[in-house]
Amino acid sequence: MNLELFLSYLKYEKRYSTHTITAYENDLGQFVLFGKKLVEDFHVEEADYHLIREWVISLMNHGTLARSVNRKLSTLKTFYKFLMREGVIVKNPTEHVTMPKMAKKLPEFVQEKEINQLLDGPFFTDDFEGIRDKAVVSLFYGTGIRLSELVGIRFSDLNLSEKVVKVNGKRNKERLVPFPLEISTTLKDYIALRNELFPFSENILFLTGSGEPAYNKLIYRIVKRQLSLVTTIDKKSPHILRHSYATHLLNRGADLNAIKELLGHANLAATQVYTHTSFEQLKKVYKQAHPRA
Repeated sequence: MNLELFLSYLKYEKRYSTHTITAYENDLGQFVLFGKKLVEDFHVEEADYHLIREWVISLMNHGTLARSVNRKLSTLKTFYKFLMREGVIVKNPTEHVTMPKMAKKLPEFVQEKEINQLLDGPFFTDDFEGIRDKAVVSLFYGTGIRLSELVGIRFSDLNLSEKVVKVNGKRNKERLVPFPLEISTTLKDYIALRNELFPFSENILFLTGSGEPAYNKLIYRIVKRQLSLVTTIDKKSPHILRHSYATHLLNRGADLNAIKELLGHANLAATQVYTHTSFEQLKKVYKQAHPRA
């Protein structure tokens, strides 16, 4: 009965989707089945910390991923909070149950030789789209900026003589990001052709083939198509170029705080993931090179 009341609460008070409610129902159903295997006359309202802990251990032992276990445990926590609110129980049995730690997923990145192969090779055509696409990829890799930041760049944000670009990041926080001389040359070539073909276009830097402001999906497709020519990593996106930018800077000795500012991260914790990526790369090199590794 309490399970039915809880599901009604999710539907009418929390207004959860049918899919979400079904997931909650399945998780609770699995827990009830587990409880009945251990306790002959099992009532979900009478479960204690030890039973819930046994369930978590059982799930982990049967190969359930930590992410899935955490979701199921979150379902129980929500359910027992509801029972306490309704006065059915006086103590929450999930209060001291800890969530299993999830392994951090290290960001993928493109190898330096693959980036060099793309930017130095004969992959970009000499027409407007080809020159624009090279400018897009070069600017992503040369600055580490986000997709939304690149799409929003205006001419007034670009200083070719100083080789810096002003971008509007998260929470409308502006920052200046430097870029290499090589990119300045690439951008000059693109801008010259852009202004010749579309002299009365908007102030947005990157345009479509018809002279309209470029949009996120177009830029994403450009990057995915070009990266597919040189790398076999699963994800090929502007954010992968951002990861590559940060990882390559760190591998070549850049200060972590400096990388934080260049990326526009609010705190150092977000940047520190790249130290793990670099360390994994060092371990890989060690295993390949050391005779007793």
